[in-house]
Amino acid sequence: MLTPPASASSNYPALFLQAVERVLSNEGGYSSLPGDRGGATNFGISQRDYPMLDVRNLTREEVVAIYFRDFWQPDRYRDLPAPLAVKLFDLAVNMGPEHAIRCLQRALRSCGDAVLEDGVLGDLSVAAVKRAECFALLTALRSEAAGYYRATAAARAAHGQSEFLEGWLNRAYQ
Repeated sequence: MLTPPASASSNYPALFLQAVERVLSNEGGYSSLPGDRGGATNFGISQRDYPMLDVRNLTREEVVAIYFRDFWQPDRYRDLPAPLAVKLFDLAVNMGPEHAIRCLQRALRSCGDAVLEDGVLGDLSVAAVKRAECFALLTALRSEAAGYYRATAAARAAHGQSEFLEGWLNRAYQ
């Protein structure tokens, strides 16, 4: 497992560090695959989303800072039970926050809480997560994420780009 230097770790909440470790282990280092719509990526930070950065030469500390600023802080992962916060954050980095939160909201519905599927991690969704049985919700979230990835792969297959499905499913069921 990748471990940030003590100085970097002290600047971030423990739950974020746990979540970002999952992301970094899933994303790996630098890659530039022809089928990746984001173009070159480094630990999941894509050249498409960050065109002004030298993605190839990003340091681990810079990547962690980007994830904290651009992914962790804007949403309310910190308000969720740890296993769900880590899972949802990892999915949000990979599929985008709105898609990940919609998967969570559909999972909540499958657990019996009829929340609105709006892609926003608001007060009602957070309260529903806290009411839910954590293991059941995590299981339902994994299933919803796998369904999202399968649909995405099917849409890409129509354009000859479905090589990521196995990795996505591994991530969904992790």
